[in-house]
Amino acid sequence: MELPKEFEVKMQQLLQEEYVDFIKSYQAPKAQGLRVNTLKVSKEDFEQISPFSLKSIPWVAEGYFYGAEERPGKHPYHEAGLYYIQEPSAMAVGEILDPQPGERILDLCAAPGGKTTHIAQRMKGQGLLVTNELYSARAKVLSQNVERMGIKNAVVTNETPARLAERFPSYFDRVMVDAPCSGEGMFRKDPEARAEWSLANVAQCAFRQLDILQQAADMLKPGGRLVYSTCTFSPEENEGVISKFIKENPHFIIEDVKTFAGFAHGRKEWVQDPAPGIAKTIRLWPHQLQGEGHFIAVLQKTDGDESGRRRYIKPLKDTKLLKSYLDFASENLLSAPKGDFLLFGDHLYLVPNEMLSLDQLKVIRPGWHLGTIKKNRFEPSHALALSLTTAEVKQHWNLSVDSREVYSYLRGESLQADAPKGWYLVDVSGFPLGWGKLSDHILKNHFPKGLRWMN
Repeated sequence: MELPKEFEVKMQQLLQEEYVDFIKSYQAPKAQGLRVNTLKVSKEDFEQISPFSLKSIPWVAEGYFYGAEERPGKHPYHEAGLYYIQEPSAMAVGEILDPQPGERILDLCAAPGGKTTHIAQRMKGQGLLVTNELYSARAKVLSQNVERMGIKNAVVTNETPARLAERFPSYFDRVMVDAPCSGEGMFRKDPEARAEWSLANVAQCAFRQLDILQQAADMLKPGGRLVYSTCTFSPEENEGVISKFIKENPHFIIEDVKTFAGFAHGRKEWVQDPAPGIAKTIRLWPHQLQGEGHFIAVLQKTDGDESGRRRYIKPLKDTKLLKSYLDFASENLLSAPKGDFLLFGDHLYLVPNEMLSLDQLKVIRPGWHLGTIKKNRFEPSHALALSLTTAEVKQHWNLSVDSREVYSYLRGESLQADAPKGWYLVDVSGFPLGWGKLSDHILKNHFPKGLRWMN
C-alpha cells in the first residue's frame, strides 16, 4: 500500500519509536464488523440464527467481528435490518455517547447512518432523534438506513449546522459530531482518502471542524453531553480543535471516558496550549487494536441559557384526510399507530414528540413514514413494514431464509400464493422484509424498486 510521503514523515515525527508498529499495521487485513439491531432482535437470538462466524467486539455490547470472506451485506437478514455493517472502531463513538431512552439527541454529521442507528437502538424508540447530513445524496442514504433499521422516532434533515443552530438553541440532551475530516484513519480501507490527502486539506478540515463544533455546542442544553469524533490521526483536527474550542468556550469541560484494552489517550505534547484535560480524550490506533484509526472527545456543557421561545410542529387535525389510513389500519393491523400525524405532500408521517417546527428547513424524513394517501386509498410504506412485527399485522407471508422465494422477492418478483386476498407483511424467518398484495393467487411485490437486488 502506497501512503502519501508527507503523511509518513509527519507520523514518524509524532510516533517516533511506535512508528514501526504503526506502519506495519497497513500490511494487516482490515477488521470487519457488524452491529446487531436490538430494535428488532436480541443479540442472543441473533447469535442463534446468524450464518456468519462472529466474535464479540470488546467495546460495544452488540458489536461483532465477522470473517474476511463473508458478505453480510448480501444476505436477506441485512434487508430485514437485523444488523448494520460498521467499522469496529467507529462503534466506540455511539457507545461513548451513551444515549438514553426519552432524551432529545442530535447526530449532526450523520451519513451514512452508522452512529445514528446505534443511537436509535439505545433510545429504544423513546424520545427524539434528529439526524442531519449536509449533502443531499448522502442524506438520502442516511434516510434509507433509518428506514431499514425500523427507527420510528427519527427526523432526517439536510441542513447546514448554522441553520439548525438557529432552530434548536440549547435544545438537545446529547449531540454527536462525527466531523468531516482528512480521513487518515481510513487509509487502510479507503484508497480515495489516501489520494485526496494533503497537509493543506488537514488545515482546511480543522478550520471547518471548529466551526461545526461551535454550532453543535449552541444546540446542547446546559448539563448536556457532546461527543466529537474523527477518523483521522492529525493532532490539528483532534487535540488541536478541542483545545481551541475549550479556550473559546470555557463553560465546557472534557469528561473522563471508560476505556478498553487497546484504547489510548490524547497527546497534549502534540499541540500548543493544550486544553485542561486534553489527555482524557481517546485515540484508537490500528497497531493497538483490531480496528481503524479514530479520535473521540467527550465534552460537558456546564452553563448556559436554556430560555427562548420555541415553535413546535403543528400536527394534522383533519380526520377526513386520515380516513384511508385508518381504514387500512383497521383492515390490516391489530392496532393502528397513533400520535401526531403530519401530511408531507401526499405522504403521511407520525412525528416524534417534542419536535420543533420544520418550516423552511430541508427535511428528508419528518418522522415515521406510514405511507401514501392516494385517491380513496392508502398505500403502506416500506418504513411501516420494517418497523412492525409479524405479531402486529393480521396477515403475513413467511419465507424461509434459504428458499428460492426470498431471493425472488428481493429481486422484485411476484410470488405464487394460495391465500385470502389483501395486504401481507412479507417476512424472512419472522423478520419483515416489506409488503406484498395478494390477488388471484399472485402476491404482487411491493419491495421498493430502488432497493431490489440484481439478478
